[in-house]
Amino acid sequence: MSLIGKKVGDFKTQAFVNGDFKEVSSEDLKGKWSVFVFYPADFTFVCPTELGDLSDAYPEFQKIGCEIYSISTDTHFTHKAWHDVSDTIKKIKYPMLADPTHKISEDFGVLIEEEGLSLRGSFIVNPEGEIIAYEVNSLGIGRNSSELLRKVQAAQFVAAHGDQVCPAKWEPGAETLKPGLNLVGKL
Repeated sequence: MSLIGKKVGDFKTQAFVNGDFKEVSSEDLKGKWSVFVFYPADFTFVCPTELGDLSDAYPEFQKIGCEIYSISTDTHFTHKAWHDVSDTIKKIKYPMLADPTHKISEDFGVLIEEEGLSLRGSFIVNPEGEIIAYEVNSLGIGRNSSELLRKVQAAQFVAAHGDQVCPAKWEPGAETLKPGLNLVGKL
């Protein structure tokens, strides 16, 4: 069953962000573009490479008005402990959400119940709180922040220009397509 168009369920959780604990809730999503990046657990192997890559790209997401939320089933205390010992995690400026109850992971369909961990899921949420794009990987497959950024940019373009769509490998400023009878069979 597809999650496209699904409203993000109500949630309230603790996050570790910029050296402090902060409450984050579904209310914080209203009117903003958001990316949720689920990962299995702190103190693991692929996860810090992904979160570090996202950290490097975070200023680009901020430029386009998109907040990143990384999230695992760990607590906010564990996020802080990881931050304190890992040079890679120390770079992170975006909120690291805690999901020890597994409620948020379950709502997004990425919870591995028997392990209490999340799959690697990346979700783009529009300002109305709806999931408009997502990708879920098994635990051993890392993601690329550049492609995630490109997808957010494409989603924002389509939202602003409803009569146009973005073809494969589209980048901001590149040519788009205007669906219509004149394009049928011509691509």
